[in-house]
Amino acid sequence: MPRIITAFSNPLVKRIQGLREKRHRREEGMFVAEGLRILTEARETGRLPQFLFYTPASANHPLVTALVTEVERAGGEAIETSDAILSKLSGKDNPQSVVGAFTMFDTQLEALDRAASPIWLVAERLRDPGNLGTILRTGDAVGAGGLILIGDCVDPFSTEAVRASMGALFTVPLVRTTWDAFLPWLRSGPGQLVGLSLRTDNHYRAAPYAAPTFLLTGNEAQGLPADMEDQCDLLVKMPMLGKADSLNAAVATAVMAYEVLAHSDNQRLSQ
Repeated sequence: MPRIITAFSNPLVKRIQGLREKRHRREEGMFVAEGLRILTEARETGRLPQFLFYTPASANHPLVTALVTEVERAGGEAIETSDAILSKLSGKDNPQSVVGAFTMFDTQLEALDRAASPIWLVAERLRDPGNLGTILRTGDAVGAGGLILIGDCVDPFSTEAVRASMGALFTVPLVRTTWDAFLPWLRSGPGQLVGLSLRTDNHYRAAPYAAPTFLLTGNEAQGLPADMEDQCDLLVKMPMLGKADSLNAAVATAVMAYEVLAHSDNQRLSQ
């Protein structure tokens, strides 16, 4: 039976609110996701929150009922609370009807099956949570095998990144690793490393992509370091016809992902 919490001073409320800070997420090994759509997508992938908060107004919604039932069946706790407390937990003035606190998760490089998809996304020192969330959504849209984060990237479990991913955090395998670990793993099997760069004349639409393609996007401000570009099998550039010299990292990744997807589809149809 779900318990009811209405006091801001409740220790659990303070504990879950603290997950909006990276230090507390690390200490607890947990993060917050909000919204019925995102939590339902998480449930459909087999991930359930340890703690599920919802309002009385949403209690009879069939998807909320399903979440409550499965969370309690899995040993988690469902809590009925107020809009004001949900606002405190999510940091939004107009909170969603449900908030969940999940255990953090990561996939190891060695667990990836590079044959699972012709497209893989790799981001190096990505700093903006909105970009990270958008790249995850792109990965979901193109059926990417996963997103591999290299180096000092923004926390994918931050409230902003989770919100921007619109549930793709739960559907796209996520790996956090270093360049020194990634490169030997990549070279241990098939895989073409394609870097987005301004230091090439290779037009992105005319490039010879080979599956599985690992698309490498660099830091928003600095791009890819020269030594990483040197390790790529192929560097490609998108033409910039205006005054800007580059695209947003997430936009560039999306354009490239769909180009590689089209190339893969064309190869499959021609066989």
